[in-house]
Amino acid sequence: MKWTRRRMVLPAVAAALTALGFQAVRQSAAPSDPLIEGFKKTTVASVADAVDQVVGKRGFMSHDMRPHIAGAFVGRAVTALLKPAPPEKATAQLSALHSIEMIDNARPGEVGVIVMEGSLDVAALGGLMATTAKAREMAGMVLDGSVRDVAEVRALGLPVYARGVVPSSSVSRWASVGRNVPVQCGGVTVRPGDVIVAGEDGVVAVPREKAAEVLQRAQEIDLREAKMVPLIKQYKSLRKVVEMFNRI
Repeated sequence: MKWTRRRMVLPAVAAALTALGFQAVRQSAAPSDPLIEGFKKTTVASVADAVDQVVGKRGFMSHDMRPHIAGAFVGRAVTALLKPAPPEKATAQLSALHSIEMIDNARPGEVGVIVMEGSLDVAALGGLMATTAKAREMAGMVLDGSVRDVAEVRALGLPVYARGVVPSSSVSRWASVGRNVPVQCGGVTVRPGDVIVAGEDGVVAVPREKAAEVLQRAQEIDLREAKMVPLIKQYKSLRKVVEMFNRI
């Protein structure tokens, strides 16, 4: 009975908090960022290729960084880092301190990146944090760790990419060590202000100082492939068209 009541009450509380949060945040919506708007019109795969070519190293995150709450998004990264800690240091006050601060101070359109260093068996985000992120109009969340309260977060409509799903809490296990610091997320470095591009193909981090150049290259890739598709259909040969364009 207790579990049933909790399942009924939490979505209602989340909805109420979300409504209040939206009312407050909409008064101070962030101005449009031309780079962000440009990345929204390209594809995750093209951005991954563009980072390879422009930056010279991968920007795409691990294959297990998947959309457990679906939705494509693009935004500037804000980060939080947690590390394993003994119970006396992983208290309820300290275990998610910087994650909460990061979300509470997020601007509309930003992407939260939370790293649970060393384990996928600890949830980095649950219903209450997700409700706050949605209320502040964050674009989405990327977790090098796991997510919990999945049904509740799905009801909010907040896109969440994570490496797993678990019911565990960070309390007594992990302690928060930093906010808006460089983190290793899904195999790549993410710094505050880097551009995060997420979609069904996965997640790509674009270094902020290379974002304009990466966007231009991604747009060029999209344009080239758009020209190749009708020719592939015409000649019924990928090899012939690749030879025509001198690359795939």
